[in-house]
Amino acid sequence: MPPAHASDVFRQLHQGGAPLLLPNAWDAGSAALIESLGAKAIATTSAGVCWARGYPDGDTLPPDDLIDAARAMARVVRVPLSVDMESGYSNEPSVVAQLAARLIDAGAVGINIEDGAQPPELLERKIQAIRKLKGPALFINARVDVYLRALAAGDAAIDEVAKRAERYRAAGCDGIFVPGLVDLAAMSAIARAVAPLPLNVLLRSGMARPEVLYQNGVRRLSAGSGVAQATLGNAAQLTREFLAGNGQALFGPTDVTYGTMNALFAKR
Repeated sequence: MPPAHASDVFRQLHQGGAPLLLPNAWDAGSAALIESLGAKAIATTSAGVCWARGYPDGDTLPPDDLIDAARAMARVVRVPLSVDMESGYSNEPSVVAQLAARLIDAGAVGINIEDGAQPPELLERKIQAIRKLKGPALFINARVDVYLRALAAGDAAIDEVAKRAERYRAAGCDGIFVPGLVDLAAMSAIARAVAPLPLNVLLRSGMARPEVLYQNGVRRLSAGSGVAQATLGNAAQLTREFLAGNGQALFGPTDVTYGTMNALFAKR
């Protein structure tokens, strides 16, 4: 279980003069490396965790695998850890609440939980169940999938996000996550609508710099599966080189050496 103050630290990180930049890890190695590079907190990527565990992203991961992954990451880092639990792997709020409680025991101080394609009433009840079971001990970031799933457009999308966010706020969430939101004017409108809850967005290609996002109301910026995908893309290219007979491509310049990684864990 994380120290009692870790949850307070994580909340405070959403109230600074710039967005909280959250790199997303997928295993203990990536989490330890990310921490060593100066991240103030770490989130998990559900996609990366699923791939590392041999499952596709999208509510297919066995909950025990999620707990194991969270525990492994929490063991090797000291900064706050937030875990993406997708939709909670169940439509039964009490079951989802129990999973959230297990994540706290594993070392998490925050979670992401999404509405996805389900009615918003279901996520509302899940958040209520989590909050009732664990009180204020967990930072609940409610993911609103209106933009990600193209459920509405223009002003209708802004209104729908605002309606869902109000449901989730009343149920007890601590932040609102709107992946797929890239338009600055829409960000600003949504940030005003969900205040005082911090607005979290997902990094996308071509998105404005963090300081500009902050000026438009964003208080948290997540890398999502981006780091994991880029890492796997690099691994794919190096493997192609190796299989083509160019094994020396593996020995290009890098500051992540065998010794670097071993030292990260030796300190633990």
